[in-house]
Amino acid sequence: MNELDKNTIALAGEFAVLSQLALHGYDANMSLGHTKSFDIFVSHPKTRKMFKLEVKTKYRTSPKKSTKSKLFGEVVGNWIMDRKHEGIKDPTLFYCFAIFCKPMKTFQFYIVPSKVVAKYVREEHQYFEEKRKKGKDTDIRIFRIGFRKEKDNYPIVTPLAENYNKWEFLGS
Repeated sequence: MNELDKNTIALAGEFAVLSQLALHGYDANMSLGHTKSFDIFVSHPKTRKMFKLEVKTKYRTSPKKSTKSKLFGEVVGNWIMDRKHEGIKDPTLFYCFAIFCKPMKTFQFYIVPSKVVAKYVREEHQYFEEKRKKGKDTDIRIFRIGFRKEKDNYPIVTPLAENYNKWEFLGS
């Protein structure tokens, strides 16, 4: 089978997240359309509060369990974001960063509030700009999830992998 394109990977991630939400008792539906600002609309099973979920899926073709950066250290994974994510601090919006490991045929899910993502991508880009030698600014931002054991080695405060499979974040 040929390698999958980005849209197929993104769609697979969204369906995987939907299945996990269903298994955890949430009512969830995909948002459809070309102007959507989130992927999944979620209703908390007890409080009936509504939440939005944006899914970002990373597809690994090797069984490695981390990604390394000279500047930011060893992390669980990193996802490409955009400048616009620096300003999105909606208390009803969460990101689900998913990793699909092809050799293991497994998913990992990390749920992070939008205000945490906004703060990280803003500070990450500022640090990157301070450290790089040359080049022009772009709209590309990177979000990383780190390891607790590496916490003190990161140059900026980095969300940690303890948010793995924490679906209850959607109700807090």
